[in-house]
Amino acid sequence: MTTRSTDQPPTDPHRDPAELWQQALRHLSQNVSQANYNTWLDGTEGLRFIDHSLVIGTKSEFVTEWMQKRMRPLIVRTLTELADEPLDIRFEPLRQEMQTVSPLSGAPGEQEAGIPRPRLRERYTFEHFVVGTNNRLAFAAAEGVASAPGRLYNPLFLYGAAGLGKTHLLQSIGHRTMDAGLKVIYISSEQFTNQIITAIQQRRQDEFRARYRSADVLLIDDIQFIVGKESTQSEFFHTFNDLYEAGRQVVITSDKSPALIPHLEERLRTRFEWGLIADIQAPDLEMRVAILREKAIEHGARVPDEVIHAIAARFTNNIRELEGSLTRILAYARLTGEALTIELVQSALASLRADEPKLPPSPDLIMDVVCRYFGIDREALLSKSREKRVAYPRQLAMYLMREMAQRSLVEIGQSLGGRDHSTVHHGWRKMERSLIIDPETKRDVSSLRELVERSRQAA
Repeated sequence: MTTRSTDQPPTDPHRDPAELWQQALRHLSQNVSQANYNTWLDGTEGLRFIDHSLVIGTKSEFVTEWMQKRMRPLIVRTLTELADEPLDIRFEPLRQEMQTVSPLSGAPGEQEAGIPRPRLRERYTFEHFVVGTNNRLAFAAAEGVASAPGRLYNPLFLYGAAGLGKTHLLQSIGHRTMDAGLKVIYISSEQFTNQIITAIQQRRQDEFRARYRSADVLLIDDIQFIVGKESTQSEFFHTFNDLYEAGRQVVITSDKSPALIPHLEERLRTRFEWGLIADIQAPDLEMRVAILREKAIEHGARVPDEVIHAIAARFTNNIRELEGSLTRILAYARLTGEALTIELVQSALASLRADEPKLPPSPDLIMDVVCRYFGIDREALLSKSREKRVAYPRQLAMYLMREMAQRSLVEIGQSLGGRDHSTVHHGWRKMERSLIIDPETKRDVSSLRELVERSRQAA
């Protein structure tokens, strides 16, 4: 049983509630699934001590209720162990306040007193990002922007499916530029919208604009969510213009390229295309293995190669799920005392089967559907023929393998008769452009997607 420390009680002003909670989050991340961590714990803050309780700021009342019911015992136990004394918890919803970007003072990266620093995850730095063929351009561009903000690629637009590292790169830029003493705002498009609404309600639009337009670096996550919000798009348009003309850096992430974000205002789409657009694709097997090995080093764990490869083969299209599965397996092994084996992997991940998203369609399935749809055989699809009746279906297959199966250009080329990756890139981009201007291509892609999904569900 722990005893109360006499030299540093919970209410001692020298104990930092924010730092204690960050330590707790690092421990909790080892004991909950990555999905649960991202949904409930990520974005919470240690606010202050009251009596012998830590007040934890949460994103909403819904999050508070879930944490009270499901995580309270684990959190209390974790905090008590870290503080070396009994420590209770209270919850309080965080207020969505506008981030101020007043001039910096003190050490590099430190905001003025009373001005909150952007909430960036500690490990989301360039040093912790694993680089491979699927993200090399995005990584190099992000590093270039962080080294010379406003001068190299402005804006930088990063896009790709969920869980592939866009937010990691965005926050890496934030860490690097804050360390250089720059004024940084990191925010999601949803928070940006909420702050606009608050500013309008409180008649503080001028203050809102002054704060955002004085930033050296503006980092906006998930820009696709401003679609359909006219006031938000208009405000962001003018904010973008002011920052761009002043030589300030803007970095944006999305799940789609600007050309494919539906109902995005054309004036914004055009500006997003002024700089560099870089995509992040699903990692190939070698990349997934490298990520897991890096994660194992972070945990200080020695994981056998066969276990690494078993996990890498199971999770193919989402890095967060990949890393979360290793965390779960290591926690399972620690709790049960079992050795890290293939059998332990199966046991530890068994309960995830019902919740796992269905794997992306295989290249073979996509080729079968394309051949049936256009009435051609596989031999023609894989041939060197450039006739339109074959070349067009082949390019559609390239596009679907890239977008639905999330395969690399090299993998797609191998599936389609050993074609060069540059040929695949040309075909994929051609279909991407055609989707914008050609109703026939839109119809074919929509029909093929539906047929692929039906075939996958029937399999």
